[in-house]
Amino acid sequence: MRFNAVKHGILSRCTVLPHEDAAEFADLLAALVDEHQPAGATEMHLVEDLAAIMWRKRRVMVAEGATINRGLLSVVNDRHDEDWHSPSPVMAAVPFERGLPKQGTDLRDLVGMSPADVTERQREAQHDLAATERAAAILRRGGDDAYDKALRALLPDSRDWWQEYVDDEEYPATAEGLAEFIREHLMPLCIAMQRQAQHHEAIKAQAIGEGLQVHRLEKIARYETHLDRKFERTLAMLVKLKELRSGR
Repeated sequence: MRFNAVKHGILSRCTVLPHEDAAEFADLLAALVDEHQPAGATEMHLVEDLAAIMWRKRRVMVAEGATINRGLLSVVNDRHDEDWHSPSPVMAAVPFERGLPKQGTDLRDLVGMSPADVTERQREAQHDLAATERAAAILRRGGDDAYDKALRALLPDSRDWWQEYVDDEEYPATAEGLAEFIREHLMPLCIAMQRQAQHHEAIKAQAIGEGLQVHRLEKIARYETHLDRKFERTLAMLVKLKELRSGR
């Protein structure tokens, strides 16, 4: 029954595009035929019309998802300046929070993180900040072995970063040099990462919100409304025909 309907119905042949699954449409049409039990060519045409509308509405959802994905890709790949001409979603998400990173944030990583990833990122950021604060406190207290103690207090990644600066002779390998490095580079980075992790949900929502680009979805929404109205009219016509046939 279902394959005969697809084979002989004009709407069925025109509705399914070459790259789409004709069997899926046949299943949809068969379900509607089973539900409405059309009698005659006119009622069958209306049932096919309902199937075609539902099939096109599925395309609308696919188009909406593709539009949102393209908008998100545009947002995460954009190069955002530090001025207000193109503010980063990170800065826009929490506009009155100081210390957030202005650049270098991988939005794709942030948006794709699971709740467990977020919790781990927050833990790591807090741990890194605490270690940096301990090292800075050791250097402020001073003493003959302050440099070595402070260095041991830092996490391995921070020590590696410090060593790069020392190798490039940008800072001397002294307590004073390490204190300056922490003050100018390490501490601001740790604070930025800790606050970024703290405000992850707001930043993610901002990035997704900017990626939606509502103006691009308006045409899709209007088309979906058109299909809804067409579905309602077609269903009403089918119900009316069935009522007339039954003598109600």
